[in-house]
Amino acid sequence: MKVLGIAGYSGSGKTTLLERLLPRLRAGGLRVAVVKQSHHDVEVDKPGKDSWRHRQAGANEVLLASPKRWMLVHELAGAAEPALAELLARLSPCDLVLVEGFRHGDHAKLEVHRDALGQPWLYPGDPHVLAVLGDPPPTPMPHFGLDDLDAIHAFILQTLEMK
Repeated sequence: MKVLGIAGYSGSGKTTLLERLLPRLRAGGLRVAVVKQSHHDVEVDKPGKDSWRHRQAGANEVLLASPKRWMLVHELAGAAEPALAELLARLSPCDLVLVEGFRHGDHAKLEVHRDALGQPWLYPGDPHVLAVLGDPPPTPMPHFGLDDLDAIHAFILQTLEMK
């Protein structure tokens, strides 16, 4: 399974890019998973529902299954956030995992950058950045506009040797 990060600061367009890129990757026959890191408390369950009530009562994990999907909620209960490698090990087999977040990880990544946000560049300080998407970088580096989905798609397939 290949791993590619989509890294950048909040508001740069990472989620929108993934949303637009995923159908292209899937159309090519790839099985794609996404790992999304959030720095906020995430609630995927509805308060008052049975699975939410089970967690509130002290369950460390609740697996909710339905005819269309299942989800596993694991309470950290004060433990440290798991490392990316630990999360990747929990995924079902797939061809490609796109990672949104974990911008300081040591995995290959594409940097999504917008000058208007006033945030620093991840590259050249991060040798794992393969290309910049968005505003042009100040020094030579592969670069694609965020709307150039054909070129981004081709770059991913070529770079990760997935053709």
